[in-house]
Amino acid sequence: MKRDAEQYLMHWISKSGRKPLVIRGARQVGKSTLVRNFAKRQNFDLVEINLERHKNLNKLFGTNNVHEICRELEYITDKNLSNSQGKLLFLDEIQAVPEALPFLRYLYEDLPDLAVISAGSLLEFVLSTHNFSMPVGRIEYLFLGPMNFMEFLEAHKQQKLIDLITNFSWNEPFPLSAHERLLALLRDFLIVGGMPEAVSAFCDRKNLDDVIDIHLAIIETYQDDFAKYARYSQLSKIQNVFQYVPQSIGNKVKYSTIDPHSQAREIKAAIDLLVKAGVIIKVNHSNASGLPLGAGINSKIYKLYFLDIGLVNTMCGTKHLNLEMLHDIRFINNGNIAEQFIAQHLLYTGRPNSTPELFYWLREEKSRNAEVDFITIVDGEITPIKVKAGKSGTLKSLHQFINSKNSQTALRFDLNLPTVQEFEYSLPDSNSSSSNIRFDLFSLPLYLVSRYDSCCSTN
Repeated sequence: MKRDAEQYLMHWISKSGRKPLVIRGARQVGKSTLVRNFAKRQNFDLVEINLERHKNLNKLFGTNNVHEICRELEYITDKNLSNSQGKLLFLDEIQAVPEALPFLRYLYEDLPDLAVISAGSLLEFVLSTHNFSMPVGRIEYLFLGPMNFMEFLEAHKQQKLIDLITNFSWNEPFPLSAHERLLALLRDFLIVGGMPEAVSAFCDRKNLDDVIDIHLAIIETYQDDFAKYARYSQLSKIQNVFQYVPQSIGNKVKYSTIDPHSQAREIKAAIDLLVKAGVIIKVNHSNASGLPLGAGINSKIYKLYFLDIGLVNTMCGTKHLNLEMLHDIRFINNGNIAEQFIAQHLLYTGRPNSTPELFYWLREEKSRNAEVDFITIVDGEITPIKVKAGKSGTLKSLHQFINSKNSQTALRFDLNLPTVQEFEYSLPDSNSSSSNIRFDLFSLPLYLVSRYDSCCSTN
């Protein structure tokens, strides 16, 4: 299955001054397969070492002796690394031998012509138990999440629908038949999610039981990994957070709700580890008073989402339902499900080599509470996003945000066909007067999330 991240690998492999690349992401999001498929499509001689199978190399990597280490790797793989032309060295499961992380720096300095990729999960867990850090300035990152909806469509060989989304224009009406077909595929995605093994199984057999078995195995693997790599004192807190998030999608975090018996700083530390490991998604409150949005965050106010919507649904009990029940419109109308879908897609719409981040806006005032699900930047302007699971709903919080921040555009995700509406009206304020506000509301069906920035662009 093809991944969008292959385009970034093409950019990375061809640029001058290329540094070793570390692919970061949760376990089983497709890191290893991405590298293998890329090497195969580009005709690279892949030299792959799974470090989970060679943990005895930890002392050798600790020497940082490039010549000796490469010699050892040559004997393991029966391949020659002295001639780097056309070769791609892939150090997989690098968290199993964390001493290999500092070694990447010396590979860059001593063998700059050798293309090097490493991949690992829970790297922050490992680094927290060692006295070294990542070789800053000597490596590059690629952040990889689950498959997105467009990749899901490609796995289903829906090229005509992909072309329709890619070439979407406000100048042409969106075909109703395509809209209905995309909503049906969207329902499939909400159930299956984007974990590659689950997507592959569903494409092949359309059997929900197989998908759920894969989900359950992935969830168990995560929990096994926590026990393997986390400090013993952190383990119970990490497990509590892991179980809490799918049940409380999009809720403002209160540490006492997650674990009333642990200190807030302990729960926060567990959350931070899972966020950095790509297992959960953190959405920080920003006052949205200017750019960048990160400059206006309140680190004490945030909400959480899970890495994948399919895993969320399995953890929340959909394993007890059949495909027909899940295709019921009431399932897709679940607000938390729609928010989770948008969150995991928005997270990876930025530059693939920069740390993913998301923001939202919250006002907690007596009789004037308001929350905008997400805020983003379109054409250099702060743009609020509201997610509606069904085909209707009020926009009170969106109006409050626009009145407060003077935004000119807003974005709504729902299940309707795409529309643009111009709003102009008076909004009562706290001084018993009113404010006149005007803005353009871009309404997009959930499945157009990959095109939100170009769809909302004033250009």
